[in-house]
Amino acid sequence: MLSGLDGGGLLLPAVLTALTVALWATARLPEYLVALLFFAAAMVLRVAPVEIVFSGFLSSAFWLVLSGFVLGVAIRKVGLADRVARLLAARLSGSWPRLVGGVVMLTYALAFVMPSNMGRITLLMPIVVALGDQVGVGDDRRGRTGLALAVGFGTFQLSASILTANVPNLVMAGAAETAYGVHLSYLSYLALHAPVLGLLKGVALTACICLLFPGRPRAMASIETAAPLSAAEWRLGLLLLATLALWVTEAWHGIAPAWVGLAAACFCLLPRVGFLSGEEFATGVNIRTCLYVAGILGLAAVVARSGLGGLLGHALLAVAPLKPGASFQDFATLVGITTLLNFVVTANGVPALFTPLAGTLADVSDLPLPAVLMAQVIGYATPILPYQASPIVVAMGMGAVPARDGILLSVALAAITFLVLMPLDWAWFRLLGWSG
Repeated sequence: MLSGLDGGGLLLPAVLTALTVALWATARLPEYLVALLFFAAAMVLRVAPVEIVFSGFLSSAFWLVLSGFVLGVAIRKVGLADRVARLLAARLSGSWPRLVGGVVMLTYALAFVMPSNMGRITLLMPIVVALGDQVGVGDDRRGRTGLALAVGFGTFQLSASILTANVPNLVMAGAAETAYGVHLSYLSYLALHAPVLGLLKGVALTACICLLFPGRPRAMASIETAAPLSAAEWRLGLLLLATLALWVTEAWHGIAPAWVGLAAACFCLLPRVGFLSGEEFATGVNIRTCLYVAGILGLAAVVARSGLGGLLGHALLAVAPLKPGASFQDFATLVGITTLLNFVVTANGVPALFTPLAGTLADVSDLPLPAVLMAQVIGYATPILPYQASPIVVAMGMGAVPARDGILLSVALAAITFLVLMPLDWAWFRLLGWSG
């Protein structure tokens, strides 16, 4: 049987990858339709085995996304989102920069105690949507979009500065320990990345949203007296606390966040004791975004399985302008390599592909191996297009954000990161002694 994989053939996987990425990047077709076209083309052309093409549906990320939508609908329905939003509104309302900055910092603070990007988005998005309604920007498309993007971009990009809060970080840490025996310390990693990729990037994100998506929240002088919690709110609140506790303690019990979330979602759908009917599930859960995420994960798996990713990585290595002694140039080149890989294998796949090359890159550049390993964080944490980071895609789906708005913010924040924050990050590397 002939296929795009037989004999090392890479033409079909390369063409299919290029067309899929181009369609997602230009948003000329709906994102879910591009995902379905990818599935159809990959199977008709026999680009990869069925278990590879549809591996996105087997991934825990897909089920966490689906369960996240269910929990989000339940949080909104029973009124918990409005209740929490009222508490936040009195403290953050009246100033658009304060409101956006408060949401961004909330995403960052939650990343210290909750390991799952998707889980954090699940909890925060319905609350932030309700917060927008409370302060009067719910009917303003630009303002509503800005708050939703603050959740998505803040959750994914800032969490890269915390070792345990981001899937690509964990992939990198595992690959580095396996390949080189390098063990990354939680505190040293945080000290290296939090000042620039956490705090300063949070400021840059807040500024970009305020400029690109202006809003005018009304001031709320005091917290309104709330009615007592209803029975449904009590039940859902306890369910969310139990879910959060199991997410935070994953290292102890070993149950992945996806399966905890799926169990919680199933409870929400149970007759009588749950919160959602079948009709509410059908209308409230964004299957379009679920298909999109499955397509992204499937594409990354096809690229890895076909060998296209490895070929691309070595091709970039062959033309990379690395020169012994050209420290900042080499650092910028390494970030550029990971940025280009992000277009093909997306954020979760970059560290799996880049980390095995890090030893060779360190030898060529004269940069210490730890510095080479850490440089990739800037690249995979800074998607130029939303599809490169599935948590951002999910947040856009939950917040009904148009693709062009997500692309606009991605490009703007990437430009600031590469032109301003990357040189500052290099200076911080040198100050802490990571650059050799």
